[in-house]
Amino acid sequence: MREGRLGYNSSNGRYGLLALDLWIDTGFHCGECMEVLVDDKWVPTRIEMNPAREWYLVGTPYCRDLEYVRARIPE
Repeated sequence: MREGRLGYNSSNGRYGLLALDLWIDTGFHCGECMEVLVDDKWVPTRIEMNPAREWYLVGTPYCRDLEYVRARIPE
């Protein structure tokens, strides 16, 4: 698994995955799956956008500002 933190990529208007300020993935599309850390547990989720055009992670408390959320994706 490749692990890092979510960060907003202003070049493409999407959240991507960063490790040490380097892009692992430059931007996720709606429906893409990952795992995020919620209360010290890795939770499977997918990224989506609501009608207000806010990014959120399905089944987690994370919505709108996803900066610094710990995440991981398969190699």
